Amino acid sequence: MNVTILGYGTVFGKLNMWLISNGFSPENTIWIVPLLGSIIVFIVMALLSKLLNWALTSTFKRFSKKTVTHFDDRLVDNRVPRYVARVIPLILAYKLIALIFSDFPEFIPFVKRIIAFSFIVLFVRIIRAVLHAGRDTLSDSPSYRDKPLDSYVQVAMLVLYFVAGILIFSLLTGRSVLTFLTAMGAASAVLLLIFRDTILGFVASIQISTNDMLRVGDWITMPKFGADGDVIEINLTTVKVANWDMTITTIPTYALISDSFQNWRGMQESGGRRIKRSILIKINSIRYLDEAEIKELERIQLLKPYIEKMREELRVYNAANNVDNSVMVNGRNLTNVGLFRKYVDLYLEHHDQIHRNMTRMVRQQPPNELGLPIELYCFTKTTKWEAYEIIMADIFDHLLASTKYFHVVVFEKPAADDMRNMGKP
Repeated sequence: MNVTILGYGTVFGKLNMWLISNGFSPENTIWIVPLLGSIIVFIVMALLSKLLNWALTSTFKRFSKKTVTHFDDRLVDNRVPRYVARVIPLILAYKLIALIFSDFPEFIPFVKRIIAFSFIVLFVRIIRAVLHAGRDTLSDSPSYRDKPLDSYVQVAMLVLYFVAGILIFSLLTGRSVLTFLTAMGAASAVLLLIFRDTILGFVASIQISTNDMLRVGDWITMPKFGADGDVIEINLTTVKVANWDMTITTIPTYALISDSFQNWRGMQESGGRRIKRSILIKINSIRYLDEAEIKELERIQLLKPYIEKMREELRVYNAANNVDNSVMVNGRNLTNVGLFRKYVDLYLEHHDQIHRNMTRMVRQQPPNELGLPIELYCFTKTTKWEAYEIIMADIFDHLLASTKYFHVVVFEKPAADDMRNMGKP
């Protein structure tokens, strides 16, 4: 830049002459002029930066009111105009260095390096702010709200920091970029060790996103890490899970690929939540039912049509096979546990909170030391936890209370008072 055209040479020359005329020696003014010049340039840079920041921010805000997209709003929120406004003051300072330090040419390369360093840092901040603005804009979209956008931004930032680091190294050391890359090649093993989690996390993030394995908001269970709750953040190296006990679990991203985890998204999207619980029946309470007991059970409205149908079916079968009905083990007869199992199935079938389009069954599990398990397998119409627990509790309250009508006994381990009363008449 031509100094005489801008008139700066005249200004600093007059300042130098004025200081000498006021008693300052030439040896002192040679230091005072660059110092005052630096202060003046710094003040001008600050004022110009403020002015440009105000102008750019106002322009962005006016422009954002006329657009449908929120990207321009996010640019303002992430202070992009503020960073851009600092570019011109830095250019101005870079151009004035030769003038301010004309008497100290040995300082000029050093100061120019500092300003160039500031340029690199500033451009990194601008690009980072733009990336964050893009992330925030996409996060507002339903299509991208559950995507690991933070991971993508972090990958881009790693590349950006890497490039900036190379440029800064070359700038401060005066060596070429190729020299730095050669040194990095020699230290690649150490770098791989340092950035192991980052590299693994990057690969895992791509796999998770491509296969749609995990989204923000998914309920996951991962016992190895004590995670049981909603995913609140997916980063390049970690996944944060807000557990139901209000604690936060942090899981390495690559662990979601190398280990197994349970994602409950399918349940939430299906509209039904599974009930899979057993009632344990004491085996010594299982028996055939006599005619009087069957008639008593016919009073249960849900069971009456089934009992009438089964009685006719058993009568025809036993008659066709000349069964001796005096011994109930002969032929086919109704049992208390069989009717109880059918009642449970009919009760679930008529329950207004049980999903009719999903699997529903009541089955016997293999007998064990705790008795005969009668397992309920069905799905509620809601996936909400609290409502699900209430529905399941109401169902089992009713079924446990109804066991006495079928003369079956629910197994439970002896309590202290049972042990004390043992042997008493």
